[in-house]
Amino acid sequence: MRRDATPRRYLMCPPAHFKVTYSINPWMDPGKPVDLPLCLAQWEDLRDRYRSLGHTVELLEPRPELPDMVFAANGATVIDGRVLGARFAYPERSAEAQEHLDWFRAHGYTEIHEPSHINEGEGDFAVTATYVLAGRGFRSSPLSHDEAQEFFGRPVIGLDLVDPRYYHLDTALSVLDGDEVMYFPEAFSPGSRAVLRRLFPDALVATEADAAALGLNAVSDGLHVLLPQEALGLFEPLRDRGFEPIGMDLGELLKGGGSVKCCTQELRP
Repeated sequence: MRRDATPRRYLMCPPAHFKVTYSINPWMDPGKPVDLPLCLAQWEDLRDRYRSLGHTVELLEPRPELPDMVFAANGATVIDGRVLGARFAYPERSAEAQEHLDWFRAHGYTEIHEPSHINEGEGDFAVTATYVLAGRGFRSSPLSHDEAQEFFGRPVIGLDLVDPRYYHLDTALSVLDGDEVMYFPEAFSPGSRAVLRRLFPDALVATEADAAALGLNAVSDGLHVLLPQEALGLFEPLRDRGFEPIGMDLGELLKGGGSVKCCTQELRP
């Protein structure tokens, strides 16, 4: 099958102040120090790879009191140029939401909705050609799903996450192209697995090993799929489907529970 890359526009935030001093997901251990120079180099490699592939990368200014701002995907969801802001579940990250809203207002976005209910941006919202898939169970409130559907005017499909390692939807599912996805079934409740099988019968199903490497925390432009290099079992299935997987090393950011997608918010026109 012929695949074509579509130029994308992304919002990223340098990990200038990244550190793990608290634990709000099972990946975070304050006892494991972050090698900040290595972390910066790994993040810059991801940013530069996007640009080399023809994508535009916008930058959000990091704040020293907000070490998790590097995980820019969590700060908002943008569809059709409309911005649904985030409302974080944990106070450690709550101020990030305003930083994102300020950025959007400064860059000419006018259709902006400040949410009433907890949602953590593209951490729990995944956009396919037909649906907005919406995770719930650990961070985002189920009430945020109706709020997103009303604002975007797109059908929102709620999915229940049941494994705390996969605390956000973007750790358990990735959109590859159109209505093509890859996901790890055991991260979801039985009913949600049935919904995924019904909606995406030809999905790429990941193994436990590749999911545990955060291999589903990936970004695709329709041809290139950037994903953690440790998720070796996904490379051949992606190639078989006509994609070009590109392994990235974001091992230092994995200490915060994030990888490629967590660092990358897509600005959909």
